[in-house]
Amino acid sequence: MSGHSKWHSIKHAKGAADAARGKVFARLARQIEVAARSGGGDVDGNPSLRTMVQKARDASMPKDNIERAIKRGTGELEGVTYEEVHYEGYAPNGVAVFVETLTDNRNRTGSEIKNAFTRNGGSLAEPGAVSWQFERKGVVILPKASADEDDLMLVVLDAGGEDVEDQGDTWQVITPATELHAVRTALEEAGMAFDSADLTMLPQQSVPLEDATSAKQVLRVIDALEEHDDVQNVYANFDIPTDVLESAMS
Repeated sequence: MSGHSKWHSIKHAKGAADAARGKVFARLARQIEVAARSGGGDVDGNPSLRTMVQKARDASMPKDNIERAIKRGTGELEGVTYEEVHYEGYAPNGVAVFVETLTDNRNRTGSEIKNAFTRNGGSLAEPGAVSWQFERKGVVILPKASADEDDLMLVVLDAGGEDVEDQGDTWQVITPATELHAVRTALEEAGMAFDSADLTMLPQQSVPLEDATSAKQVLRVIDALEEHDDVQNVYANFDIPTDVLESAMS
């Protein structure tokens, strides 16, 4: 099993815990606002907004919260203007890290992101230093019991997906970013239940971390970045064996 994919599943579980504290809702609201501001408030006519709204529904975000976020984005309600800023850097052991933020104060966020890297043994890099190592993709995680591999592959490829990967106790479906919604819809229509369906940045190559000490060093940086209120997503190119990851998380 790929440690990176396992970490993706762990982050999904962590997201459910964060939602209880309202953190996920706050982040999703920002994403919805930005999508509505850039492409309009029509969910059907704005693919980015449709993706964010579906993600909010998956997280059980109240309908009123979603509608208010859309209205703030379109200017119907007063709100803070956020801009999307990306940061790139390295965790220990040469692991590349790509950070997506939405901020109303670029200088403050930049300084705090730099501190999150350096305080935990990482370093901030120049724009473009690591982004070339990642590709924007759609990823759907399904329990093994949800589908037979051949049937799943048929549904995925017919809907425009790229691949189905065996991740031990789950299937990982890879799609072009533009086809995530179509693949998700096809899976729902086929009755194939899934745990998560998200846009992500997949690494083209991974850095293996074979011991718990190295894994903890890297995860410390990831955790520090994810705790920042302006951070929406953190992507990294590590690959940790399942037993090492579980030891590092314990």
